[in-house]
Amino acid sequence: MVDLKSQYDKIKGEVNASIQEVLDTTTYINGPLVHQFQADLEKYLGVKHVIPCANGTDALQIAMMGLGLKPGDEVITADFTFAATVEVIALLQLTPVLVDVDMNNMNISIEAIKKAITPKTKAIVPVHLFGRAANMDAIMEIATEHNLYVIEDNAQAIGADYTSKDGSKTKVGTIGHVGATSFFPSKNLGCYGDGGAIFTNDDELAHTLRGIVNHGMYERYHHDVVGVNSRLDSIQAGVLKAKLPHLDAYNKARQEAARKYSLSLSVNPNIWVPTICESCDCHVFHQYVIRIMNGKRDGLLEHLQAKGIPCAIYYPIPLHSQKAYADSRYNEGDFPVTNQLVKEVIALPMHTELDEEQIKFITDAVLEFV
Repeated sequence: MVDLKSQYDKIKGEVNASIQEVLDTTTYINGPLVHQFQADLEKYLGVKHVIPCANGTDALQIAMMGLGLKPGDEVITADFTFAATVEVIALLQLTPVLVDVDMNNMNISIEAIKKAITPKTKAIVPVHLFGRAANMDAIMEIATEHNLYVIEDNAQAIGADYTSKDGSKTKVGTIGHVGATSFFPSKNLGCYGDGGAIFTNDDELAHTLRGIVNHGMYERYHHDVVGVNSRLDSIQAGVLKAKLPHLDAYNKARQEAARKYSLSLSVNPNIWVPTICESCDCHVFHQYVIRIMNGKRDGLLEHLQAKGIPCAIYYPIPLHSQKAYADSRYNEGDFPVTNQLVKEVIALPMHTELDEEQIKFITDAVLEFV
């Protein structure tokens, strides 16, 4: 699904130099490269504060902790996404409220959000799924109207631009009150282990978050807030600092691969392909996900695997059907889109090193079966 080896080979000198710097200085925790990467990412995103942390799941949890959400507070998020999004809500004893998604873009449904709001609702967590920006204009309008926090789950969409109704462009993850991302190795900007970060333009919130990631300390052995141990180590920061200047090129390569995929696959009426926007960078294709609409999805999965073509189903089971998050509040009728998507979606290989020969081999195999 990804080719991290070929990507590394092209930037080996830069990455190795960063890692060697950490080894030479032995500044493994909170070293200079952590602070340099933080500053570089703040500049790239156009955001006042980046708070690095240990992984993307921690980033979401710490963001919610920093906002002071209390047990029983309701948090609305998408039913069709990876479990980490709802996992942290449950861990903090908040009440997850899962809602359906939009069939056209697989992101959280605006109408479903509106219907789910109650007096206990305190936050909305939109997920920029597969690298495509959610409808942030509408989400922020709802949040303003109901005095809600917006926590952007940007684990799959770093580098994507959101174009507002007024024509202004903003990097996703920096629009809500706080954003969280993951630097898992396969992400568009990935390190060589685990890593994450939190983004905000709120000075007071940023101060709180910096304490939480470091055991609640601002001064050594003075614990001012309840915190956790969640730091981005210096070696991972060095890898990310080396890769960040390449992020836009990486995203362009993914967009070009997606364009070629869609051009080939759209000839078959039984295949839904994601929209390729020529005028903006609202989709950075962390995953290239299609829908097989004639009931052959599972057969296609086996067909591709038999040919040695990596593929995956993101996601095979809705969150509302997972044992850990099942709740009598949910009715199957509330999730018609999600329940359809889990039967139709399949992800094809997507990474920066895909070439035309590989894409043709993959698309020919898909079309041959479907």
